[in-house]
Amino acid sequence: MAYVRANPGKINMATGGSGTGIHLYSELFKALTGLDLTLVHYRGDVPALTDLIGGQVQVMFAGSAALEYVKAGKLRGLAVTTKARWDALPELPTVSQFVPGYEASGFQGLGAPRGTPAAVIETVNREINAALADAKIKSRYLEMGVTALGGSPADFGQLVADDTEKWTKVIRTANIKVE
Repeated sequence: MAYVRANPGKINMATGGSGTGIHLYSELFKALTGLDLTLVHYRGDVPALTDLIGGQVQVMFAGSAALEYVKAGKLRGLAVTTKARWDALPELPTVSQFVPGYEASGFQGLGAPRGTPAAVIETVNREINAALADAKIKSRYLEMGVTALGGSPADFGQLVADDTEKWTKVIRTANIKVE
């Protein structure tokens, strides 16, 4: 961060494209740090990651696709964007350890149509939570760089609502337009 402050506008930060999650993570970082980074939007995470490995850009918030390159020493991991340290790379600090308030992580979940009987939702939720607690499944997720989180339908609804509010603010502040 000190180097970027001493060289404003000279550090290129790759994103997978305008409006992507990586773009939003980058804008949140810029907003919280005040750093002058030049965003370079690619047509997808793979070309951005390729140019990061090749040295055409200097930094990127890369997803779990970068895990194998960090482990192989082809990329240097600096920090993780999650609230807590990441099990896949436990030696890396979180960004929030040096940028208070920074947290950015994607998620996937399962939804059902409105009006689905509560008993069906409860059964599916119970079975999913049981599967996510299985050691073999947890291990496979860890190999892929994914942290499996269980919880209730209400927990998931709150996560969606909170993330929608957070990222809407980032999009408006950065005046992001999807191309």
